[in-house]
Amino acid sequence: MGGDHGPRVTVPAALDFGRSDPEVALILVGRRAEIERELARQGAQPSDRLRLEHAEQVVGMDEPPVQALRMKKHSSMRVAVNLVKSGAADACVSAGNTGALMAIARFVLKTLPGIDRPAIATLLPNMRGGYTTVLDLGANVDCTPEQLMQFGVMGAMLVAATEHRERPSVGLLNIGVEDIKGNDTVKQAAELLRASGLNFYGNVEGDDIFKGTTDVVVCDGFVGNSVLKASEGVAKMIVAFLREEFSRNALRRAAAVAARPVLRAVRARIDPGRYNGASLLGLRGIVVKSHGAADAFAFGQALRRAADEVRNDVVARILRRMARPEAA
Repeated sequence: MGGDHGPRVTVPAALDFGRSDPEVALILVGRRAEIERELARQGAQPSDRLRLEHAEQVVGMDEPPVQALRMKKHSSMRVAVNLVKSGAADACVSAGNTGALMAIARFVLKTLPGIDRPAIATLLPNMRGGYTTVLDLGANVDCTPEQLMQFGVMGAMLVAATEHRERPSVGLLNIGVEDIKGNDTVKQAAELLRASGLNFYGNVEGDDIFKGTTDVVVCDGFVGNSVLKASEGVAKMIVAFLREEFSRNALRRAAAVAARPVLRAVRARIDPGRYNGASLLGLRGIVVKSHGAADAFAFGQALRRAADEVRNDVVARILRRMARPEAA
């Protein structure tokens, strides 16, 4: 029910995803009448692989997380997370209020042993043709060195599971690569990461995210959210600049026609929708947050990300790794 578009996006995305992956069963959680109306518009109806779970309440996109947690115990978001806790669902995907989703998921599912706080992890494209996993992206504005080390473990286990890399490299975001750079929290976190047994690269700078210097980049939520929003803004600016320059005169418009395949390819590579789906790591269950403005394609990517984490047993991997802090 959440996001900027609600069932007009989430229902078609779920239907497309279900058609593309016959092993998946979907539960659409929300106000039954609205969901049924959208299903009818799409020429679909409930089935063995597509069922409805009614939830009368909806969490507003700007609603305070504490209010959503205390006052809306029958919201679509709460019901969906409860389904994960009970085992009726393997994962929850929501495009709704990020703060409320994190608060509800943390309250209902609880954190894994050894994890102080959950973190939000997402993918950012890099120049190596792949992407870099970055966390935290806003769940924890202030972090201790121990929590940053835990983020490194969770990010590494996520990449190891979903990308099948035995020892993903982990970098710590800093204002310079030298050990003397950064505040005390970052310096202490670097020491903990070196002693963690992870494949710790060392300090990295902001541009290393997009160079693909490491598989994982760790930072606190204040910095991570700023990086994410800045990168999305730069991507939109580049597209806008190209559109403006190619439309200045007839000659450039003709050149734009010739360059259209290349422009489309570049736009696709930097399209945030292609990397949509932020994982709430550190919980006793899989929860994925879609961007609120996601279209059907982008929401489908979040669904695929959740299914991939289920199939690769991300939660169990993090749990096993946290139980062996000295593991190499």
